[in-house]
This record gives sequence, C-alpha cells and structure tokens, in this order.
Amino acid sequence: MQELFNEINWAVIAPFLVIQAILLLVALIDLFRIDKTNGPKWMWIFIIVIVNIIGPILYFIFGRRQ
Repeated sequence: MQELFNEINWAVIAPFLVIQAILLLVALIDLFRIDKTNGPKWMWIFIIVIVNIIGPILYFIFGRRQ
C-alpha cells in the first residue's frame, strides 16, 4: 500500500483535489444562503457531496433559481 502512494504523481492529482474541495464548499455555502432551489435542498446536498466534481457544477447550472 505504501508503494502505491509513492508511485502516485501528486503534482497532477493535487490541483483536482483542491478544485473539488473549493467547488464543494462554495456550492454548500451558496445552497444554505439562498431561500429557494429547483428541487428540495436535501437532494442538492446529496448531489453536491456524493457526485464529487460534477455535483457542484450541476447545482450551479440546474439547482439555483434565477
């Protein structure tokens, strides 16, 4: 297992992890600040947290009411 972590190129993976964390936080903060969404808030929390990098993007495209 230790050898697997040593072989991973973290310079490639780290930016994706940072982008995912930022998107997750911004989407959750936005979700809790607005009053109405397209669909129930619990569903959007589930999508944002479980669907990784695509979930927050889906929320910003389809979940927010304009």
